[in-house]
Order: sequence, then structure tokens, then C-alpha cells
Amino acid sequence: MSAIGELPALGDVPERMLAQVIRKERYGDPRTAFQVEEVPVPSLGSHDVLIAVMAAGINYNNVWAARGTPIDVIGTRQKQGEPWDFHVGGSDACGIVYAVGDAVTTVALGDEVVIHPGWWDSADPWIRAGKDAMIAPSSRIWGYETNFGAFGQFTLAQEHQCLPKASHLSWEEAAAPTLVGTTAYRMLLGWEGNRLHEGDVVLVWGGSGGVGIQAIQLAKAHGAIPVAVVSDEERGAYCMKFGAAGYINRGDFDHWGIPPHWTDQAGQRVWSQGARDFGKRIWDVVGERRNPAIVIEHPGEATIPTSIFVCERGGMVVVCAGTTGYSASVDLRYHWVHQKRLQGSHGTNDEQARAYNDLVHSKRVDPALGQVVSFEEIPQAHFDMGEGIDVFGNRAALIGAKEPGLGRSESTEAGRPVTSPEGR
Repeated sequence: MSAIGELPALGDVPERMLAQVIRKERYGDPRTAFQVEEVPVPSLGSHDVLIAVMAAGINYNNVWAARGTPIDVIGTRQKQGEPWDFHVGGSDACGIVYAVGDAVTTVALGDEVVIHPGWWDSADPWIRAGKDAMIAPSSRIWGYETNFGAFGQFTLAQEHQCLPKASHLSWEEAAAPTLVGTTAYRMLLGWEGNRLHEGDVVLVWGGSGGVGIQAIQLAKAHGAIPVAVVSDEERGAYCMKFGAAGYINRGDFDHWGIPPHWTDQAGQRVWSQGARDFGKRIWDVVGERRNPAIVIEHPGEATIPTSIFVCERGGMVVVCAGTTGYSASVDLRYHWVHQKRLQGSHGTNDEQARAYNDLVHSKRVDPALGQVVSFEEIPQAHFDMGEGIDVFGNRAALIGAKEPGLGRSESTEAGRPVTSPEGR
């Protein structure tokens, strides 16, 4: 077993590794839920790939994993027959292939890869029927609903999850954006009838965060007009840096949450005026009276009613989370009369992941890397994320990489710390 920041010779796979581990008895505060432990290196299946993790992205799903809510990820997997009584999370990783299963044909030892988070059973009848793999009953988010994710020295992924790393990116830049980027891509381009078109107005909640910054860039890259919603002016300026046409400070409004019942006419008038004022702010940014064709949603309970209200006729509110709660209220009058769509969206399929990765390779989308932390700081980084501290772009942790800025070479010499001719 190597120390953090060291690599064994290529193909030399140890039996044990260090990882940031969550256990059920530690559920709660991420700062104590995560602890460094020595665990087995996972075994390969026929279609699996073992990767030495150079850097890992940090996402909100492992804040949930650390808290043990809304899903007890360890207990759920144990009920499904998994023997492990711990969770090694992390749904974004960039690293070097160290071993492959006997049926793997598209990935080889030494390849530098990023991992997309869509995991599923290839024998699932849903998938064999040619349907969207991410809707299949067997689909999972890798590193959250599966074990042995990115927060260990080695990680296990399915062959189809492995995508080529962009050589112009450092390890941490490459590790940071894939989960949020592919999530945003699916939200904007994955739903027939409401796919993103040139000239569309796109409203992006949480614009300065991971999904938000990727959605802004994707909308801009496709000729659309992204409008960000943020909590302060600094976050708004950050969104403008990545292509937002403008931003709205949600602190300027107080109508959030579940609206008064439709029979409460006085309450409805007050709430509707707040929603209309918010909608007018969108018009101010766009420069004309145009409503968003797509609304990128994740706050949920506090904002869904407003999102539905301001969405254009025949438009779509697409939601990937519920960070303010899950009991959203929808006024059906706006649904059936204006024929609006409320669409859930989760994860990515292979086609969408490859399309997003191509945009990263072509430099049309930037990882928007924010904070970079050490392996030991992973617990604190998840606590900060859960508390909404420093929500700018994407966070990443160094694991196999010794320092930031490395990994921009076209190849890696195994058995040595990875270096880049340009450094940082």
C-alpha cells in the first residue's frame, strides 16, 4: 500500500488502500462521518476497470451520504446483498487505469480517464430493450449508490463509464465537473420536445454552483441566453464571468415557499405579485418580455411554484434535486392551460456523457474549478458544501496527485509522481 500522493508501478495493484470512509455509526456531521481507514482494493468483474485516483470531485450527494439521509446508502446496499459495512464515496474521479476485467476492450492499462457517474446492469431488460439506461431499474449513481467511489487510492468503475481525460486539464480540473456537467447536459438536451434551442432563455437556479455554472456554459455554447439566480452580487459576477446574460438576486424577493391555497384569494394575490415581479426581473436581463423556455431547478420546495409560474407556455421546468425540501406545490392551472412540463432528471447516459466530455475537450466548456483540497480535507470540504460555504464552481481533492496543476501531459510514466511540463 502506497502513501497518499504516491503511485505503485503501472499494473501493480496492492491488496489494501487508504480511503475516506463513512460508517453508519458515524452518520451526521461530515467532519466526523468521514475518517481515513485502510480498506480492501475492490475486485474486478469482467467489464470493470480499476483506476488509480489522481483527483476526486466533491459533490453534494456525499454530504447526504455522510448524514445518512435522505438515503442510508450503506443499509440500502446491505439489504441488496452487499457485504461491506462502510461507504467509500465520490462520484467524480480522474486517474490512471491500473487493471481491466477480462471482457474490457475499449480501455487499456495506462489510459488517463475521467469517470461519468451513470452505473447500471448491462443485463437489465430495460437496457437490452434499447431504452434510456439512466431510467433503468438497475441504474445507480456511481460513488453514491455504489461503493468504492473516488475517495480512495483506487476506484472501481464500469468500462462504459470511462472517458478520455482532456490533456489540457490538470488532474483536479478534469476530476471536478463531470457529474454536474453531465447532469446539466441531460437537463438541457436530454428531453425530447423541450431540448435546448438557439435563442432560448434559460433560467438557472444556484447559478454559481456546480450544476449552475455548467448549465450557464452549456446554454451559452448552444446560442441560448442563460439568466442566473444567486444569493449575492459576488456570485452574480461569477456567473457573468462564465457567460450569464445577467443575474437575479433572490434576496430581493420574499415570496418563496409553498404558496397560499388557491382558495385564499388575498394570499394568492400577494404571492402572485411576488412571482410576477421576479418574472419581470428576467425580462429586464433579457431586454424584452420573454420567459424561460427551460428552468434549471434544484432548490425544489422553495422555488418550484415560481419556476412553474415564470416558465413560458409549452416550456419545461427540469429538476435534479430538492435542496430546500421535497414537498413542492404545483398550481395545475398553469400546467394544463399553458401546457408546461415539470420534468425530473437524474444522472447521465453514455451518449450524453460523451457529448459533454467532447465539449470539455474542445474547450467550449470550462470545469470552473474553485476550491482544491487535500485528501485529509475531504470531510471539511463536505461540511462546507452542506453549509453553503464558498459556493463557487466545483471543488476537487488531490489524492494521487501530490500538488495542484499536475497532469497536463499527454502520457504518464508509471511508478513516479505525475508531472506536467508547464506546471501551474
